[in-house]
Amino acid sequence: MELSREMQQAALPPHPGRKFWNRKRREELAAWLFVAPEVIGMLLVSVFPLVFSLLLSFADWNLVGGLSTIRFIGLDNFRELMTDGKFLKALRNNVLFTAVTVPAGIVIALIMAAVIQAKVYWKSYFKIAFFIPYICSTVAIAAVWSALFHPSKGPLNQFLRSVGIENPPLWLVDTTYAIAAIMIIYVWQIIGYKIVIFIAGLSNIPDELYESASIDGATGIRQFWHITLPLLGPTTFFLTITSIISSFKVFDLIKFLTGGGPDYASTVIVYQIYEEGFQRFHMGYAAAMSWVLFLIIVLVTSVTWIAQGRNVHY
Repeated sequence: MELSREMQQAALPPHPGRKFWNRKRREELAAWLFVAPEVIGMLLVSVFPLVFSLLLSFADWNLVGGLSTIRFIGLDNFRELMTDGKFLKALRNNVLFTAVTVPAGIVIALIMAAVIQAKVYWKSYFKIAFFIPYICSTVAIAAVWSALFHPSKGPLNQFLRSVGIENPPLWLVDTTYAIAAIMIIYVWQIIGYKIVIFIAGLSNIPDELYESASIDGATGIRQFWHITLPLLGPTTFFLTITSIISSFKVFDLIKFLTGGGPDYASTVIVYQIYEEGFQRFHMGYAAAMSWVLFLIIVLVTSVTWIAQGRNVHY
């Protein structure tokens, strides 16, 4: 029986001109060369600092002393954090900041988005108007709000005095109201982004659902509660996760408006990391703080993710 053509070719010895760098391998090499700059950049910009900061969290290092002064001290940095009054106060401020700004921002943005989508003409104008603070310079925003919150000459306190409040809050220079003032500015700054996202989610809800509900006699509130809210679940979840992460990273407003004061009343973890690392040059201690912050964000977002998954399942 004659061998098939394929079997005959397989039985032949390798072609003497065949090389290791054949066409397939050359294409693979070209692909890796195209990807290499991105991979190398990611390693240098992301992976290396991450690993280095993890190692530093177990070390004592004064930044001005150079790499030769790095001294590994084990878990001493983390033990010190648990008894550091400034860090614990910054942690409490951060938790309070997140607990207030995340739900407040989402609720206000959802209501405003629903009103703009259903009841307002010139929707594009309002979307742009509310979105402008989100893309404006934080320095400019801080300058405007510092004037608004001025204890004696600010228009806000002048209005409060005009309506009979003799001793209005001192806001940014008041240990009680400093963090509240930062919250107000923060929610105002990011509300436009959330409104735009919610309006995009509302645009994807079919009008037929509202028409059917209207025919069945459902009021606007019942339609909002039983149609709008459930169908905006994925959008709300996305904004919740991103808002939690963003609230734990707030820094610029505090840096420009209060500097963490007065008496650490507006200090949060990121600002505390900045002070320890780049003002006191305690890089090991700052790295330990950053990893504690990372674990807190992972824990909070994981709990939110699990809760959302259970709601979807049931």
